[in-house]
Formats: sequence, C-alpha cells, structure tokens
Amino acid sequence: MTFFRLLLVLIFTAITLYTGVVIANHGLNLLPVFFGDMAALAWPGQFNLDFMCMLALSGLWVAWRHRFSGAGIALGVVAFFGGALFLSVYLLVESFRTQGNVAALLLGQQREGR
Repeated sequence: MTFFRLLLVLIFTAITLYTGVVIANHGLNLLPVFFGDMAALAWPGQFNLDFMCMLALSGLWVAWRHRFSGAGIALGVVAFFGGALFLSVYLLVESFRTQGNVAALLLGQQREGR
C-alpha cells in the first residue's frame, strides 16, 4: 500500500507541474484543442476519445462506489472532469479512510465483505 500511495503522490505532482507549464505556455484553451483533435479523425483524436472513455468509466466507478448518492454523483462528475489529478487525490484519501483495505478501497466500505 505504501508503494501505491507514493505512486498516487507522484502522479498528482507530475500532472500538476505539467498542467502548470501547459497553461503558462498555451493558456486554458483545452476544449477546442481536445475536441478539434477528435474532429480531425487522426491519432491525437483517437487518443482523446479513448481517454474520454476512461474518464467516463472513472466517473461511473466513483459514483457507483458511493451507491449513486448525491455526493457520489457529484464526485463522479468531478472524476470525469478532473481525471487522474482528482483520482490520485481521491484514492490517496480513501486508502487512508479504508486503512489500506483494498476490497473496501475498490468496492466501498458498504459493499466490502460481501
């Protein structure tokens, strides 16, 4: 669990720094570039579509883990738009809340043990 937690901190740090550099160099113009690449039907767009599907699965999993409660749906939306930046923090916090119990981390504490 220690290695996993260190990996989450590394992911968060790397994405935060990289995002800061990209924003400094190119501004906050993400959506036109993201969807423009998809509209071009080339490899960058294929990657963006694949990534967006992974974001959707991540958001769905977070909402499901919280039994689609209001907070769970809100967290799922944040997971979709926040990507690995959000998910790294979410999993780090939840890894401590579940005291390193992987089943509870993946399934949520209400489902763990079934």
